[in-house]
Amino acid sequence: MSALRHRNGYDRRVGPVLPRGKAQAGAWMKVIVVGAGITGVSSAEWLRRDGYDVILVDPLMPGDAGQTSFGNAGLIARTSVMPVATPALVRKAASMVFDPGAPLFLRWSYLPRLLPWLLPFMGNARLPRLREIAESLSALTFDSMEQHMALARGTEAESFIQIGDYVTLYREPGDYHGDALWREMRARHNLAPEELSRAALVDRDPHLGPDYTFGTLFRDFGWIVDPGRYVAALFDHYRQQGGGFQQGRVVDIAPGEAPSVTLEGGAVLSADRIVLCAGVWSGAMARRLGTGMRLEAERGYHLSMFTPSITPPGPYMVTDAKFVITPMKGFLRAAGVVEFAGIDAAPSSAPPALIEKRLRRVYPGLEFGRCDTWMGRRPTTPDSLPALGSDARAPNVIHAYGGQHVGLTIGPKLGRTVAALVRGRGVNLDLTPYAPGRFGR
Repeated sequence: MSALRHRNGYDRRVGPVLPRGKAQAGAWMKVIVVGAGITGVSSAEWLRRDGYDVILVDPLMPGDAGQTSFGNAGLIARTSVMPVATPALVRKAASMVFDPGAPLFLRWSYLPRLLPWLLPFMGNARLPRLREIAESLSALTFDSMEQHMALARGTEAESFIQIGDYVTLYREPGDYHGDALWREMRARHNLAPEELSRAALVDRDPHLGPDYTFGTLFRDFGWIVDPGRYVAALFDHYRQQGGGFQQGRVVDIAPGEAPSVTLEGGAVLSADRIVLCAGVWSGAMARRLGTGMRLEAERGYHLSMFTPSITPPGPYMVTDAKFVITPMKGFLRAAGVVEFAGIDAAPSSAPPALIEKRLRRVYPGLEFGRCDTWMGRRPTTPDSLPALGSDARAPNVIHAYGGQHVGLTIGPKLGRTVAALVRGRGVNLDLTPYAPGRFGR
């Protein structure tokens, strides 16, 4: 027995050890992947490449506007090692929800339901814990560009990957230099950027408004120029190569030696393994499986502006307004802010209005034709880390969800790890921090 494996069957590299036998069988082993966003499509494709009989299940077609993967800012954010919960956010949160100009929105009627998630979320903002979480995030993000290329190379999806400069905008140099924690985290993970003066910013982008006088630059940064079409292209390749798809909504998962899923309407699909990667909708199913998963819908918005009069040279992170401006294929996208209102509440008008107002500070002269407004639901855990791996109560179900603001970034790596876990291979990653049952029962 490996020295890394505990007597209870837990391997620190790969999480709970799956039963042997069919796990090693390859082509004649059937796997159902629940959820067809970036993580689900990535999981299905890596499993297909490993020779498994795969059925991807989702009520929507991959790339549909109803999926969270469709509407993000498109960044392959290898620099995103800071957890969502920080000491600064905890200090400011109460005042932000009362400020209509702040990028944090809360529907007060939802607060009682939010508290079981919110209290441990705030508890993770302690500095020692924050540094631990950052290490675990870095382990997922540091090679994100390579993971996307490994998945997309040789497919139509590869054409949607762009490489260039990524700039973070600050209103004053002190806003950057005064954030010692953020600079420490980036230095700790070899992510120190170049600094840009106002003159350097304007030299790169003469349309930039006067409110932003300082910036930081990351070179050789990747982004997806149309996330919805990117996921759809990956899915098309998967289908062309023989991968299966069942359109339907999974309402229950039955674990066991021969696990199964029940679809809305009563149909039952059985398999040897099930992969749960349905974004924020994974939370309820995970709890029915016995994990104490705490997953919140951290709602984000975007504006997609077609025929824009200004196109930035690369993506911008606007620090004071917490949104990203990304040049896409044929349109300009401004995406960000946070709203807590649950999964099913209708979209609000205030968040996209705030994005447009703050966008005018970046580009006072911006004009555009059609503008599409969108709302999606980031699946966020109290510790900003995804669920990845199996739980002892349902070892034939693999969890892969909870990507918060880096879901697109880490989706291909989560999918590749899922395939390794199904195969029973070790992975070069300690999965302990991402254990699905880490929040209790």
